[in-house]
Amino acid sequence: MSDRENNKSHWTFLTNHAHVLLCISENPDFRLRDIAEVVGITERAVHRIVTDLIEAGYVDVERDGRCNVYVTHPEKHLRHSIEAHCHVADLIRLIKRE
Repeated sequence: MSDRENNKSHWTFLTNHAHVLLCISENPDFRLRDIAEVVGITERAVHRIVTDLIEAGYVDVERDGRCNVYVTHPEKHLRHSIEAHCHVADLIRLIKRE
């Protein structure tokens, strides 16, 4: 198999930030470890992404006893100029598993 064919499996249409956001929207009480397993990245990378999402106002974190519960903000616009006319809710609806 050529290098070009091998590289096909190493990229996706959505970023890890989008994957984490989608995972949180479906499972607000997931631990970082759970998110890392679903997304296929390290727990440390998930922590950095969740921090980015919180700082940008896409996610809030609330404490429930010893656990974190994440709240997404579906009314927020997506960040890139190409999709800035869309909201987080649009992305969630597009990808949501049913």
